[in-house]
Amino acid sequence: MSTNAGPEAAANNPGYCGSPDAATKSYYVQQTMYRIKDPKASLEFYSKVLGMTLIKRLDFDEAKFSLYFLGYESPETIPNDTAEKTAFLFKCKATLELTHNWGTESDPDFKGYHNGNSDPRGYGHIGITVDDVYKACERFEKLGVEFVKRPDDGRMKGLAFIKDPDGYWIEIFDVDRMSGLIHGPSS
Repeated sequence: MSTNAGPEAAANNPGYCGSPDAATKSYYVQQTMYRIKDPKASLEFYSKVLGMTLIKRLDFDEAKFSLYFLGYESPETIPNDTAEKTAFLFKCKATLELTHNWGTESDPDFKGYHNGNSDPRGYGHIGITVDDVYKACERFEKLGVEFVKRPDDGRMKGLAFIKDPDGYWIEIFDVDRMSGLIHGPSS
């Protein structure tokens, strides 16, 4: 599989180096971080609704915040030993780090965090692959999940956007429909 031709070619993407430095061969996206208001609501959403596993929790008493690392790892594979669990966590790919600043869950003046999808726009969303976007959305509906876009809304059919308890957007798609959406039906 090459990106030497077509729209991905370096010639078509000013600034793209085309051949990453060999020193970066072992690099990968390990985590993305969201600030959250209420860990109870967020942990329930990400574990019950999206099926993620809590891999590790870190509490920082002096700074008054906690980090919750979630991902799609089987609980049986997560070590019990604290040091081994930490090493395991940072070897996982594409984890979600939820940062909770203590007290926000009960602060009546706390207005929440900016999700990047209203002005000024910035960060947009994470994406979750599911087996069948329509079946997943039926389940989300039953669980009372808030939708930004259902699979048949708008021009792009076959993908959805939902919101987590803090209003962050999550794109929901399945590989077959996404491929068909972008490339058309296969021959």
